[in-house]
Amino acid sequence: MYKPLRSLKSGHWFKLICGASFQHLPAVRNLTLAYTLAGADCIDVAADSAVIAAAQEALQVADNLMVNHRGLNDHGLPWLMVSLNDGQDPHFRKAEFNSVECPVDCPRPCEKICPAQAIVFDRDAEFSGVVQERCYGCGRCLPICPQQLIYTRSYVSTPGVIAPLVISTGVDAVEIHTQVGRLAEFERLWKAIVPWVDQLKLVAISCPDGDGMIDYLWSLYNLIAPLNCALIWQTDGRPMSGDIGDGTTLATVKLSQKVLAAGLPGYVQLAGGTNSYTVTKLRSTGLLKHQGQASSLSTISGIAYGSYARVLLSPILDQLEKIEMKPSLMSVRLEENPELLWQAVALADSLVSQIKLLPED
Repeated sequence: MYKPLRSLKSGHWFKLICGASFQHLPAVRNLTLAYTLAGADCIDVAADSAVIAAAQEALQVADNLMVNHRGLNDHGLPWLMVSLNDGQDPHFRKAEFNSVECPVDCPRPCEKICPAQAIVFDRDAEFSGVVQERCYGCGRCLPICPQQLIYTRSYVSTPGVIAPLVISTGVDAVEIHTQVGRLAEFERLWKAIVPWVDQLKLVAISCPDGDGMIDYLWSLYNLIAPLNCALIWQTDGRPMSGDIGDGTTLATVKLSQKVLAAGLPGYVQLAGGTNSYTVTKLRSTGLLKHQGQASSLSTISGIAYGSYARVLLSPILDQLEKIEMKPSLMSVRLEENPELLWQAVALADSLVSQIKLLPED
């Protein structure tokens, strides 16, 4: 049995969300490497060939390290997942603004609030504005701009390009972001994926709460069943908010209870607002499996961490970028700086181990 599938069945599944719109290749590569070595079961990346290649390269480096380093646990490699959308979705957008229109005396609160450090103002005028590959669409800059100059550009996956992407890159899993009321749009996207579903190990469906959500999820299940691979229902509580504060996890915990109660076939996994408080909250509500407990429809199978997991490692990634900025160095990869590498792995492990150290069934 695949190690990730074993984790799903035992309730110890950990997924890293690099970001459906996050295309900063060095960060994707380094996040993938650190969390793989810490024991992640799945790495979720943008449906972009360059991003997928960066993640796959990191997985190969991690595999080599686990083989060649005595004393390093061989966690096995996680499944690589790409995120797709059937319509407009906050995960699939970028912030934009024309910095020329910004008042000279503006305090630039957008720059301070951006968790991805995607908003920059260059005094040398080489570039000012949003660094597109860093922006992952959280939207925190929108309401805080004093002049309301920031807007977003959304994009939708084109079904015709989905199948070639999946088959040519060798990804293990696909996640579809949808919303209540988009059954026709979901069906169009699904038809593009169907020819290649048998090559996948996992299909995940992510949907925020809304009126009629459970009926909508059942409609999706009836559309895609039967599946020859694992199925995850991702309860997207408060998207891209886990790094804001502990309270953000409450929405996804509540939503997971709602989906679990519906008894949908498949596994239930949390996302959207997850952070260091999530496991504690799940324990207090009895939503985690405990030792000796049989498989149950009343417990969740895993947790996905996005913005919190990325911000947790940002001190290490920032140090690496400073090294790369030295004139004598073209680029420095995380594995080429062992001290920073193992610091990053230790930070990643502090999050992964929260669900991994739960007693096995």
